[in-house]
Amino acid sequence: MNNNVESIDLEEELYEHFKFEVPKGQAPLRIDKYLMSLIQNATRNKIQTAASEGNIFVNDAIVKSNYKVKAFDVVRVMLTHPPYENHIIPENIPLDIVYEDDTLLLINKQPGMVVHPGHGNYTGTLVHALAYHFDNLPMNSSERPGLVHRIDKDTSGLLVIAKTDAAMSHLAKQFEAKSSEREYVALVWGNVVADEGTIEGNVARHVKDRMQMAVFADPEIGKPAVTHYKVLERFGYVTLISCQLETGRTHQIRVHLKHIGHTLFNDERYGGHLILKGTTFTKYKQFIDNCFKILPRQALHAKTLGFVHPTTGEMMRFDTELPQDFQDCIEKWRGYSKTNLTEEGE
Repeated sequence: MNNNVESIDLEEELYEHFKFEVPKGQAPLRIDKYLMSLIQNATRNKIQTAASEGNIFVNDAIVKSNYKVKAFDVVRVMLTHPPYENHIIPENIPLDIVYEDDTLLLINKQPGMVVHPGHGNYTGTLVHALAYHFDNLPMNSSERPGLVHRIDKDTSGLLVIAKTDAAMSHLAKQFEAKSSEREYVALVWGNVVADEGTIEGNVARHVKDRMQMAVFADPEIGKPAVTHYKVLERFGYVTLISCQLETGRTHQIRVHLKHIGHTLFNDERYGGHLILKGTTFTKYKQFIDNCFKILPRQALHAKTLGFVHPTTGEMMRFDTELPQDFQDCIEKWRGYSKTNLTEEGE
Protein backbone atom coordinates (compact mmCIF):
# COMPACT_ATOMS: atom_id res chain seq x y z
CA MET A 1 0.00 0.00 0.00
CA ASN A 2 1.13 3.57 -0.70
CA ASN A 3 2.84 4.72 2.51
CA ASN A 4 1.01 8.05 2.19
CA VAL A 5 -2.35 6.34 2.46
CA GLU A 6 -3.76 4.33 5.33
CA SER A 7 -7.02 2.37 5.43
CA ILE A 8 -9.57 3.35 8.07
CA ASP A 9 -12.80 2.15 9.58
CA LEU A 10 -15.23 4.95 8.76
CA GLU A 11 -17.57 3.84 11.53
CA GLU A 12 -15.52 5.80 14.06
CA GLU A 13 -17.30 8.78 15.65
CA LEU A 14 -16.06 11.33 13.15
CA TYR A 15 -17.92 14.24 11.60
CA GLU A 16 -17.41 15.64 8.14
CA HIS A 17 -16.38 19.31 8.18
CA PHE A 18 -15.26 19.75 4.58
CA LYS A 19 -15.67 17.74 1.40
CA PHE A 20 -14.16 18.54 -2.00
CA GLU A 21 -13.98 16.67 -5.28
CA VAL A 22 -10.78 17.48 -7.11
CA PRO A 23 -11.75 18.78 -10.58
CA LYS A 24 -10.59 17.44 -13.90
CA GLY A 25 -7.37 19.11 -14.98
CA GLN A 26 -5.88 19.48 -11.49
CA ALA A 27 -2.12 18.89 -11.60
CA PRO A 28 -0.68 16.76 -8.75
CA LEU A 29 -0.41 18.95 -5.64
CA ARG A 30 0.38 18.24 -2.00
CA ILE A 31 -2.84 17.96 -0.07
CA ASP A 32 -1.76 20.48 2.58
CA LYS A 33 -1.20 23.11 -0.13
CA TYR A 34 -4.42 22.12 -1.87
CA LEU A 35 -6.53 22.50 1.29
CA MET A 36 -4.83 25.79 2.21
CA SER A 37 -6.10 27.30 -1.04
CA LEU A 38 -9.58 25.90 -0.45
CA ILE A 39 -10.38 26.47 3.23
CA GLN A 40 -10.63 30.07 4.35
CA ASN A 41 -8.32 31.03 7.25
CA ALA A 42 -6.63 27.59 7.27
CA THR A 43 -2.88 27.53 7.87
CA ARG A 44 -0.48 24.90 6.64
CA ASN A 45 0.40 24.03 10.23
CA LYS A 46 -3.26 23.37 11.12
CA ILE A 47 -3.73 21.20 8.05
CA GLN A 48 -0.56 19.22 8.75
CA THR A 49 -1.69 18.70 12.35
CA ALA A 50 -5.05 17.44 11.13
CA ALA A 51 -3.27 15.04 8.78
CA SER A 52 -0.97 13.75 11.52
CA GLU A 53 -4.02 13.08 13.70
CA GLY A 54 -5.64 11.03 10.92
CA ASN A 55 -8.38 13.54 10.10
CA ILE A 56 -7.82 13.98 6.36
CA PHE A 57 -9.24 11.39 4.00
CA VAL A 58 -8.95 10.83 0.28
CA ASN A 59 -11.39 8.34 -1.23
CA ASP A 60 -12.23 7.08 2.30
CA ALA A 61 -8.60 6.45 3.28
CA ILE A 62 -6.46 8.48 5.68
CA VAL A 63 -3.64 10.36 3.98
CA LYS A 64 -0.55 12.15 5.18
CA SER A 65 0.13 15.81 4.45
CA ASN A 66 2.51 14.98 1.59
CA TYR A 67 -0.14 13.03 -0.34
CA LYS A 68 -0.58 14.53 -3.81
CA VAL A 69 -4.16 15.04 -4.91
CA LYS A 70 -5.18 14.16 -8.45
CA ALA A 71 -8.27 14.71 -10.57
CA PHE A 72 -11.50 13.23 -9.21
CA ASP A 73 -10.10 12.49 -5.73
CA VAL A 74 -12.75 12.99 -3.04
CA VAL A 75 -11.11 14.84 -0.15
CA ARG A 76 -12.76 15.03 3.26
CA VAL A 77 -11.70 16.63 6.53
CA MET A 78 -13.21 14.63 9.40
CA LEU A 79 -13.08 15.70 13.05
CA THR A 80 -14.32 14.22 16.32
CA HIS A 81 -16.88 16.99 16.95
CA PRO A 82 -19.79 18.13 14.78
CA PRO A 83 -19.28 21.25 12.64
CA TYR A 84 -20.08 24.44 14.49
CA GLU A 85 -22.60 25.25 11.79
CA ASN A 86 -24.76 22.41 13.13
CA HIS A 87 -25.08 24.19 16.47
CA ILE A 88 -27.60 26.91 15.64
CA ILE A 89 -28.18 29.20 18.60
CA PRO A 90 -31.07 31.57 17.79
CA GLU A 91 -30.03 35.23 17.55
CA ASN A 92 -32.34 38.23 17.67
CA ILE A 93 -31.28 39.75 14.37
CA PRO A 94 -33.86 41.97 12.60
CA LEU A 95 -35.25 40.70 9.31
CA ASP A 96 -36.72 42.78 6.48
CA ILE A 97 -39.76 40.61 5.69
CA VAL A 98 -41.36 41.56 2.37
CA TYR A 99 -44.16 38.97 2.48
CA GLU A 100 -45.28 36.15 4.77
CA ASP A 101 -48.03 33.55 4.94
CA ASP A 102 -48.41 30.11 6.54
CA THR A 103 -46.31 28.45 3.83
CA LEU A 104 -43.40 30.76 3.07
CA LEU A 105 -41.84 34.17 3.54
CA LEU A 106 -39.81 36.57 1.42
CA ILE A 107 -36.82 38.32 2.97
CA ASN A 108 -34.91 41.30 1.61
CA LYS A 109 -31.40 40.35 2.76
CA GLN A 110 -29.13 43.21 3.69
CA PRO A 111 -25.58 43.35 2.30
CA GLY A 112 -22.98 41.94 4.68
CA MET A 113 -25.21 39.20 6.10
CA VAL A 114 -24.02 35.63 5.53
CA VAL A 115 -26.92 33.35 4.62
CA HIS A 116 -25.86 30.19 6.46
CA PRO A 117 -23.08 29.20 8.89
CA GLY A 118 -19.81 27.96 7.49
CA HIS A 119 -16.09 28.08 8.17
CA GLY A 120 -15.32 31.43 9.80
CA ASN A 121 -18.99 32.45 10.04
CA TYR A 122 -20.52 30.57 12.95
CA THR A 123 -22.77 33.36 14.25
CA GLY A 124 -24.77 36.28 12.94
CA THR A 125 -26.12 34.55 9.84
CA LEU A 126 -29.58 34.58 8.31
CA VAL A 127 -30.11 31.03 9.58
CA HIS A 128 -29.45 32.20 13.18
CA ALA A 129 -32.01 34.98 12.68
CA LEU A 130 -34.58 32.57 11.21
CA ALA A 131 -34.09 30.22 14.18
CA TYR A 132 -34.99 33.10 16.51
CA HIS A 133 -38.05 34.36 14.64
CA PHE A 134 -39.54 31.02 13.49
CA ASP A 135 -40.07 27.59 15.02
CA ASN A 136 -39.70 24.25 13.26
CA LEU A 137 -38.60 25.42 9.83
CA PRO A 138 -38.09 22.49 7.44
CA MET A 139 -34.56 21.35 6.63
CA ASN A 140 -33.24 21.48 3.09
CA SER A 141 -31.00 18.79 1.60
CA SER A 142 -27.98 20.37 3.33
CA GLU A 143 -29.73 20.36 6.73
CA ARG A 144 -30.20 24.14 6.73
CA PRO A 145 -33.55 25.34 8.06
CA GLY A 146 -35.88 27.11 5.62
CA LEU A 147 -33.35 27.82 2.87
CA VAL A 148 -34.54 27.16 -0.67
CA HIS A 149 -31.64 29.05 -2.29
CA ARG A 150 -28.92 31.48 -1.23
CA ILE A 151 -27.13 34.65 -2.28
CA ASP A 152 -23.60 35.75 -1.41
CA LYS A 153 -22.75 37.66 1.77
CA ASP A 154 -22.22 41.01 0.05
CA THR A 155 -25.08 40.60 -2.43
CA SER A 156 -28.33 42.17 -1.27
CA GLY A 157 -31.88 41.25 -2.16
CA LEU A 158 -34.68 38.73 -2.18
CA LEU A 159 -34.69 35.23 -0.73
CA VAL A 160 -37.68 32.91 -0.37
CA ILE A 161 -37.84 30.86 2.83
CA ALA A 162 -39.97 27.70 3.14
CA LYS A 163 -42.02 27.25 6.33
CA THR A 164 -43.27 23.70 5.61
CA ASP A 165 -41.75 20.51 4.19
CA ALA A 166 -44.23 20.60 1.30
CA ALA A 167 -43.25 24.20 0.46
CA MET A 168 -39.55 23.31 0.65
CA SER A 169 -39.99 20.44 -1.81
CA HIS A 170 -42.26 22.41 -4.18
CA LEU A 171 -40.02 25.50 -4.30
CA ALA A 172 -36.79 23.50 -4.60
CA LYS A 173 -38.21 21.67 -7.63
CA GLN A 174 -39.05 25.01 -9.27
CA PHE A 175 -35.51 26.27 -8.83
CA GLU A 176 -34.11 22.97 -10.11
CA ALA A 177 -36.46 23.01 -13.13
CA LYS A 178 -35.42 26.64 -13.89
CA SER A 179 -39.06 27.76 -13.73
CA SER A 180 -38.50 30.38 -11.04
CA GLU A 181 -37.81 33.97 -12.14
CA ARG A 182 -34.73 35.70 -10.78
CA GLU A 183 -33.58 39.15 -11.86
CA TYR A 184 -30.47 40.85 -10.51
CA VAL A 185 -29.22 44.37 -11.08
CA ALA A 186 -25.45 44.77 -11.46
CA LEU A 187 -23.00 47.59 -12.07
CA VAL A 188 -20.08 46.30 -14.13
CA TRP A 189 -16.76 47.64 -15.36
CA GLY A 190 -16.60 48.71 -18.99
CA ASN A 191 -19.07 49.67 -21.67
CA VAL A 192 -21.26 46.65 -22.46
CA VAL A 193 -21.61 47.13 -26.21
CA ALA A 194 -24.54 44.81 -26.95
CA ASP A 195 -27.90 45.99 -25.61
CA GLU A 196 -28.63 42.43 -24.51
CA GLY A 197 -27.09 38.99 -24.69
CA THR A 198 -26.67 35.54 -23.15
CA ILE A 199 -23.62 34.11 -21.41
CA GLU A 200 -23.22 30.32 -21.37
CA GLY A 201 -20.39 28.32 -19.86
CA ASN A 202 -19.93 25.59 -17.29
CA VAL A 203 -19.02 26.89 -13.84
CA ALA A 204 -16.69 25.09 -11.42
CA ARG A 205 -14.02 25.88 -8.83
CA HIS A 206 -11.03 27.75 -10.20
CA VAL A 207 -8.11 25.34 -10.55
CA LYS A 208 -5.58 27.71 -8.91
CA ASP A 209 -7.67 30.01 -6.68
CA ARG A 210 -10.11 27.77 -4.83
CA MET A 211 -12.02 30.75 -3.39
CA GLN A 212 -13.10 31.67 -6.93
CA MET A 213 -15.28 29.99 -9.52
CA ALA A 214 -14.32 29.89 -13.19
CA VAL A 215 -15.90 29.22 -16.59
CA PHE A 216 -14.77 26.08 -18.43
CA ALA A 217 -15.25 25.20 -22.10
CA ASP A 218 -14.92 21.46 -21.36
CA PRO A 219 -18.51 20.17 -20.90
CA GLU A 220 -17.23 17.52 -18.48
CA ILE A 221 -16.01 20.14 -15.99
CA GLY A 222 -18.45 21.88 -13.67
CA LYS A 223 -22.16 22.46 -14.14
CA PRO A 224 -23.95 24.21 -17.03
CA ALA A 225 -24.82 27.86 -16.36
CA VAL A 226 -26.83 30.37 -18.37
CA THR A 227 -27.15 34.12 -17.67
CA HIS A 228 -29.20 36.53 -19.79
CA TYR A 229 -28.36 40.23 -19.53
CA LYS A 230 -29.82 43.53 -20.70
CA VAL A 231 -28.27 47.01 -20.53
CA LEU A 232 -30.21 49.46 -18.35
CA GLU A 233 -27.92 52.52 -18.46
CA ARG A 234 -24.42 53.32 -19.67
CA PHE A 235 -21.97 55.58 -17.84
CA GLY A 236 -18.95 55.25 -20.14
CA TYR A 237 -16.50 53.37 -17.93
CA VAL A 238 -19.19 51.28 -16.19
CA THR A 239 -22.59 49.90 -17.24
CA LEU A 240 -25.75 49.22 -15.25
CA ILE A 241 -27.31 45.93 -16.38
CA SER A 242 -30.14 43.54 -15.52
CA CYS A 243 -29.33 39.82 -15.29
CA GLN A 244 -31.87 37.01 -15.57
CA LEU A 245 -30.71 33.70 -14.15
CA GLU A 246 -31.66 30.55 -16.00
CA THR A 247 -29.50 28.47 -13.65
CA GLY A 248 -28.24 29.20 -10.14
CA ARG A 249 -24.58 28.23 -9.78
CA THR A 250 -22.24 29.53 -7.07
CA HIS A 251 -21.02 33.05 -8.02
CA GLN A 252 -22.69 32.57 -11.42
CA ILE A 253 -23.29 36.23 -12.30
CA ARG A 254 -19.96 37.31 -10.87
CA VAL A 255 -17.91 34.76 -12.80
CA HIS A 256 -19.95 34.94 -16.04
CA LEU A 257 -19.59 38.72 -16.22
CA LYS A 258 -15.86 38.55 -15.54
CA HIS A 259 -15.62 35.90 -18.26
CA ILE A 260 -16.93 38.37 -20.87
CA GLY A 261 -14.67 41.16 -19.62
CA HIS A 262 -17.14 43.03 -17.42
CA THR A 263 -16.23 42.30 -13.80
CA LEU A 264 -18.66 43.53 -11.16
CA PHE A 265 -17.81 46.96 -9.79
CA ASN A 266 -15.98 46.61 -6.44
CA ASP A 267 -16.08 42.79 -6.46
CA GLU A 268 -12.86 42.21 -4.53
CA ARG A 269 -12.76 38.43 -4.99
CA TYR A 270 -12.79 38.78 -8.78
CA GLY A 271 -10.63 41.89 -9.09
CA GLY A 272 -13.41 44.46 -9.43
CA HIS A 273 -11.99 46.51 -6.54
CA LEU A 274 -9.26 47.72 -8.91
CA ILE A 275 -9.70 50.45 -11.51
CA LEU A 276 -10.33 48.33 -14.61
CA LYS A 277 -11.53 51.09 -16.97
CA GLY A 278 -11.05 54.83 -17.13
CA THR A 279 -8.31 57.42 -17.08
CA THR A 280 -5.05 57.95 -15.21
CA PHE A 281 -6.18 61.34 -13.87
CA THR A 282 -5.82 61.78 -10.11
CA LYS A 283 -9.30 63.28 -10.09
CA TYR A 284 -10.69 60.06 -11.57
CA LYS A 285 -8.90 57.86 -9.03
CA GLN A 286 -10.35 59.96 -6.22
CA PHE A 287 -13.80 59.62 -7.76
CA ILE A 288 -13.48 55.81 -7.87
CA ASP A 289 -12.21 55.71 -4.28
CA ASN A 290 -15.28 57.69 -3.23
CA CYS A 291 -17.54 55.28 -5.10
CA PHE A 292 -15.89 52.32 -3.36
CA LYS A 293 -16.49 54.00 0.02
CA ILE A 294 -20.15 54.61 -0.82
CA LEU A 295 -20.62 51.02 -2.06
CA PRO A 296 -18.10 48.92 -0.07
CA ARG A 297 -19.11 45.62 -1.71
CA GLN A 298 -19.81 44.08 -5.09
CA ALA A 299 -22.50 45.98 -6.99
CA LEU A 300 -25.08 43.19 -7.17
CA HIS A 301 -28.69 43.14 -5.95
CA ALA A 302 -31.28 40.35 -6.24
CA LYS A 303 -34.10 42.66 -7.28
CA THR A 304 -36.95 40.46 -8.50
CA LEU A 305 -38.10 36.95 -7.57
CA GLY A 306 -41.01 35.04 -9.08
CA PHE A 307 -42.37 31.54 -8.45
CA VAL A 308 -45.57 29.53 -8.25
CA HIS A 309 -47.03 29.48 -4.74
CA PRO A 310 -46.77 25.91 -3.39
CA THR A 311 -50.31 25.92 -1.98
CA THR A 312 -52.44 28.22 -4.14
CA GLY A 313 -50.73 27.60 -7.48
CA GLU A 314 -50.70 31.36 -8.05
CA MET A 315 -47.74 32.93 -9.86
CA MET A 316 -46.17 35.39 -7.42
CA ARG A 317 -43.65 38.10 -8.25
CA PHE A 318 -41.82 40.31 -5.78
CA ASP A 319 -39.67 43.34 -6.47
CA THR A 320 -37.37 45.40 -4.24
CA GLU A 321 -35.76 48.82 -4.52
CA LEU A 322 -32.00 49.00 -4.87
CA PRO A 323 -30.35 49.53 -1.47
CA GLN A 324 -29.31 53.08 -0.69
CA ASP A 325 -25.57 52.39 -1.09
CA PHE A 326 -26.21 51.05 -4.60
CA GLN A 327 -28.47 53.98 -5.53
CA ASP A 328 -25.94 56.52 -4.24
CA CYS A 329 -23.14 54.92 -6.28
CA ILE A 330 -25.26 54.99 -9.44
CA GLU A 331 -26.08 58.66 -8.89
CA LYS A 332 -22.37 59.48 -8.57
CA TRP A 333 -21.65 57.70 -11.86
CA ARG A 334 -24.62 59.37 -13.54
CA GLY A 335 -23.28 62.78 -12.53
CA TYR A 336 -19.70 61.92 -13.49
CA SER A 337 -20.63 60.61 -16.94
CA LYS A 338 -22.58 63.79 -17.74
CA THR A 339 -19.92 66.26 -16.64
CA ASN A 340 -16.58 64.54 -17.27
CA LEU A 341 -16.64 62.08 -20.15
CA THR A 342 -16.89 64.70 -22.91
CA GLU A 343 -13.80 66.57 -21.78
CA GLU A 344 -11.93 63.26 -21.34
CA GLY A 345 -12.60 62.39 -24.98
CA GLU A 346 -15.30 59.78 -24.55
